[in-house]
Amino acid sequence: MDGYDVAAALRDGVADRRAAWRFIRTFAAAWAEPLRDNDGVDPQELGAAQKRLGIPLPAALREAYLLFGRRDDLTSNQDWLVAPNGLAVDRDVLVFRHENQHAASWGIPVAAAADPDPPVLVEHDAGWQPFLDRVSLACVEMVLSETLFAPGDWDNAAEVPAELIELVEKNYRRVNFPEYPSWADPADPIRWYSAPGELLRMDGEGEWAWLYVRGRTAKDRERIEQAVPARWTIRHS
Repeated sequence: MDGYDVAAALRDGVADRRAAWRFIRTFAAAWAEPLRDNDGVDPQELGAAQKRLGIPLPAALREAYLLFGRRDDLTSNQDWLVAPNGLAVDRDVLVFRHENQHAASWGIPVAAAADPDPPVLVEHDAGWQPFLDRVSLACVEMVLSETLFAPGDWDNAAEVPAELIELVEKNYRRVNFPEYPSWADPADPIRWYSAPGELLRMDGEGEWAWLYVRGRTAKDRERIEQAVPARWTIRHS
């Protein structure tokens, strides 16, 4: 699957949670390792968490844990998915993910916990704010972002000026995924771009933005670096 292109895979977007899990399966097979039966958590762990919390776990969250809840390479390279025994409620929000230095968290409004695929909030300096409209979308975002920051020699980052933002938009396909706010600065929208074997995340817009990139191989990463002549953070030998 060397030619796997995220934009092509998400040509029709993420219509529902079935589409989200289907994408995550194909993406994992192409960019990491195929999902296997033992990659999910034990259903009893989810049952125990639900009983302890006294609230239902949304169907989408349960399905995500059962599908890939033990796959740290897809969920916990930089930030991390909370284990079922660590799920907790904070100010009427069920928290299921944390930023690596606890600078931000992601969660579901308790009032919407009975919904199959409820909205997700992100916490930052201004408190809990909207992040994405569905848990399944947030899971796709998590897998993409955690893969972007996986260990290895295939990633890079740069602060890019407006002319390079335009170059990215011209040379790469925009992924059919909703814009969503950066936890670091909610005014900065996040957008995804891709080409076969190449994945790019743009944080911000206007005069400057941060561009995070990853290739399936070092050569894929080099192609991005050559296509976008930025002052890359990592100087690969």
